[in-house]
Amino acid sequence: MSPLASAAAGEGSGTASLLLLALPLLLIVYLIFSQRRRQRQMAQMQAELQVGDPVVTTTGLHARIVQLEDQLAGLEIAPGVVVRWDRRALMRGPSDSTQAGGGDATGSTRPE
Repeated sequence: MSPLASAAAGEGSGTASLLLLALPLLLIVYLIFSQRRRQRQMAQMQAELQVGDPVVTTTGLHARIVQLEDQLAGLEIAPGVVVRWDRRALMRGPSDSTQAGGGDATGSTRPE
């Protein structure tokens, strides 16, 4: 193998090594920024919670907020049944399809 050919092969190997190092680093940076964005969205959603809002907990419990404190929220899961949850466990409101269907916070469409 000539010295010129071995030098050319070495340059290609260097590029491949650089690519193998850069791709995982780019993936890590992407994951960090996307996690920060999700955290900001969750903090904003939790700051906007108000009494009367329908919510879904991180475990899938559908309820309506009846009391808000700094760290806790009182959730009505059935008429007259109020449970206390950590505010961080309140994930989001029910989907628009549940609200459009005329259901209450539990997703029920029974007549009252």
